[in-house]
Amino acid sequence: MPFLHILLKNGYYFMQQLNFNIQYTRYENLSELNEQDRALCNQSVEALATSYSPYSKFKVGTAVLLDNGETVIGSNQENVAYPSGLCAERVALFSIGVSKPGAVIKSMAITAKTELFEIKKPVTSCGGCLQVMAEVEQKQGSPIEVLFYCLGGEILKVVGVQSLLPFVFVEERLLGAS
Repeated sequence: MPFLHILLKNGYYFMQQLNFNIQYTRYENLSELNEQDRALCNQSVEALATSYSPYSKFKVGTAVLLDNGETVIGSNQENVAYPSGLCAERVALFSIGVSKPGAVIKSMAITAKTELFEIKKPVTSCGGCLQVMAEVEQKQGSPIEVLFYCLGGEILKVVGVQSLLPFVFVEERLLGAS
């Protein structure tokens, strides 16, 4: 996706066009994954059972692998006051932040399911979830591998949220940096 800059040089404006490259790996199905990634995707499917989504009927499950080998799951939780719900990714990440402060997240798998239509491609995280994931990466000082799994189909694997959110909001001054 191109990005345009308008710069002032020697009293004249000029424009510079820049591009982003998004790097990811695409797998046709679970059998192409290593055992750890395959298990994580399967745990994200299990997490779908805990989804509370009576309004959208769109279930999302996530499984998060910590560096100690422990897995934490999350699922989307809706509320009749729609803005009060929470996505699966943030449910899991905030749960880890509260119950396991200092834990390092290695990877996470996300999947979705609905009875209303067939999902043919992996469902990716919303911008709010990407922002939270990016801040977790910044806080722990290492990237998170993210697997977007389409039930019975392809998987997209991204190493680090920077590829998905290139203009992540980071404000060091809020953290006391000068």
